Amino acid sequence: MQAPKALAFDVFGTVVDWRSSIAQQASGFVAQHLPHISPEQFADGWRALYQPAMAACRSGARDFVALDTLHHEMLQLLLAQHGLPAALQHSAEVAELALAWRQLQPWPDVPQGLAQLRQLLPVVTLSNANVALMVAMNRFNGLQWDAVLGAEVSQHYKPAPQAYLRTAELLHLQPGELCLVACHHSDLAAARDCGLQTAYVARPNEYGGAPAPDRAAEQVWDFHANSFGELAEQLAAVL
Repeated sequence: MQAPKALAFDVFGTVVDWRSSIAQQASGFVAQHLPHISPEQFADGWRALYQPAMAACRSGARDFVALDTLHHEMLQLLLAQHGLPAALQHSAEVAELALAWRQLQPWPDVPQGLAQLRQLLPVVTLSNANVALMVAMNRFNGLQWDAVLGAEVSQHYKPAPQAYLRTAELLHLQPGELCLVACHHSDLAAARDCGLQTAYVARPNEYGGAPAPDRAAEQVWDFHANSFGELAEQLAAVL
């Protein structure tokens, strides 16, 4: 296996702890409007609408729209499912809460580990997040990338092949020269099908300790690590 020439990162779950971050930001809203559930259950319910929301864009049933827009629509649908009034669903309060995904905290190993990886290779995002979302998140959590790429740039949501192949193309790399770093087996499987190298970083607490929904897609990946620092050590040995 040749050494990769750049690293592309999934973000939600791999880089940032979306569940704890969303639960924390939504805690006041949940206490006021949905006191029968926990903030963590609220975060899980919101995230559960993620793949169905993107499916319409993938199928061509609707034009590509930015993830910020989908997050807002998902939140409105979640509130409707809980029987909350339409006036609240369309309120400024809900529009503001929909942007909570712009303020997600990284996992503890990420700041130092990402800096170590960036010393070895270019690091870019290969996320379903739109550019404005990623820019806001990076300014919030201080993470530094060499480029913000992914779905909005390619106009295709993962796991569509175009999301992976367009990222490699923009970096002037062959697919096999780019390595996807992710904690999701399904994401890595789609990247491998496109010819990318694969690096799995375990995030056992992404779903609060519950089993990952895509565990059936697990394979033997090119790299396997428990932290970004450990991945940096593995890559340093082959570069």
